Amino acid sequence: MSDPVPYLDLPAQLRSIRAEVDLAIARTLDRCSFCLGPDTVQFEKDFAAYIGTKHALGFNSGTSALHIAMLLLNVGPGDEVITTPYTFVATSWAISYVGAKPVYVDIEDGTMNLDPKLVERAITPRTRAIMPVHLYGHPFDLDPLLAIAQKQGLPVVEDAAQAHGATYKGRLVGGFGDISCFSFYPGKNLGATGEGGGLLTNNPAFEKRARSLREHGSSVRYYHDEVGYNYRMEGIQGAVLGVKLKHLPRWIAERRRVAQRYHELLADTPLQLPREEAYAQSAWCLYVIRHPRRDALKARLDQSGIGCALHYPLPLHLQKCYAGLGHQPGDFPVTEKAARECLSLPIYPEMTEAQIQRVSAVIHEFFRA
Repeated sequence: MSDPVPYLDLPAQLRSIRAEVDLAIARTLDRCSFCLGPDTVQFEKDFAAYIGTKHALGFNSGTSALHIAMLLLNVGPGDEVITTPYTFVATSWAISYVGAKPVYVDIEDGTMNLDPKLVERAITPRTRAIMPVHLYGHPFDLDPLLAIAQKQGLPVVEDAAQAHGATYKGRLVGGFGDISCFSFYPGKNLGATGEGGGLLTNNPAFEKRARSLREHGSSVRYYHDEVGYNYRMEGIQGAVLGVKLKHLPRWIAERRRVAQRYHELLADTPLQLPREEAYAQSAWCLYVIRHPRRDALKARLDQSGIGCALHYPLPLHLQKCYAGLGHQPGDFPVTEKAARECLSLPIYPEMTEAQIQRVSAVIHEFFRA
């Protein structure tokens, strides 16, 4: 067998910046600033400047950031939040954590993002927010969704967990909605050395309350204004993310290189390849192909030592945990078709031309057979 191609190569990334990371971690250790601390504060400032928002707060996970976003909007029991059934479950968890109901809307076939044409009809008197996802790093179509939200008086939360470095009409995503939330899980375009998340906003009242909620509902130590949470970012994560943020534009450019080569090498296959809409530049967090024989193709790639992954094989409306919503197969047909067909190929900045060609060759062999 030829050399295997990993699905993700975090060791290669770390090797390229190891000296910088070691220095940043040593500085944090010397300061003993393990919870928040100056490195996290500096990262918050730098990330806000990068995205173009007034405020950024570091959290212990993207899930926690999404949860706090719901609390900032005063979403609670009996309320509804419109979102997508085709994403990681944390998007819906945030809605469930506050006792509200996720209301799903089907996706577009091309981008696999929330279909804006279907959103307005899902709005009811109980709707309190719209929470779309920039899935796989490709921005959702913001303008029509923001227009609907403005017309209906609803806030928008951008779930940008997979979209570090993606742009919509020339602007980085994360600064369009009332709140945006990012994940810094290690495999993301901007990944920590453990868990991490971020919440961004231009609203000073949201920023003040979010800082309190993430630290036990306290703005003055030992005085607690409301029930809060221990959602702080660790100092070491802030230090590492501060180093990595400087490299993110270059890493996004390299991801675009890999995606472009896949486009070229796989253009003559029966695969449905991912595409960028005219309004967007994807961050290419994932490179997701589609085909009805997805499972057989995955088996061939696995046998050939090619790393690949399934995102997401069972939509949220059909998950056991959400059986109480009463959804049935067929309720969201575009979503369900995508879940049956999608397969994520390796994509990372350090991927070589030889590795890209090997993945392509195995796929061509599969279809020739």
